[in-house]
Amino acid sequence: MNRHFIMVAEDDADDRYLMQTALDETGFKEDVSFVDNGVELIHHLEALDEQDGASGFPRLIMLDLNMPKMDGREVLKKIKSHDNFKRIPVVVFSTTKNQLEVQRCYDLGANTYIVKPASYDRLVETIREVCTYWFKTATLIDHH
Repeated sequence: MNRHFIMVAEDDADDRYLMQTALDETGFKEDVSFVDNGVELIHHLEALDEQDGASGFPRLIMLDLNMPKMDGREVLKKIKSHDNFKRIPVVVFSTTKNQLEVQRCYDLGANTYIVKPASYDRLVETIREVCTYWFKTATLIDHH
């Protein structure tokens, strides 16, 4: 896998399909890797760390909160407390609008919190905005 990729942790197959389709529609060329739950995400990051070190890490993680095995909050805590993973930008993508939950995610180190849009057109626009910000506007660490 090239070093320019997005990792999406999402347990719902329909949401994964919508995310992939929306990402394709944005025109960004980053590869997308999907995992079904938090345990898979952490295992995947650990495997990348062993293989390639930081050069193999995703440029961005899109994280659902409500997943089986290990929820997004636990994943966020693990990522942001791990010396090698903590600089990977994490965008929480959740249906949860509760302000206490939003605050909790930011306290755990989320870089952005987005409430999942209700319509497909708005999803495409939101993902375009996220990708534009993280891949064109923000300065990210170059892990050569």
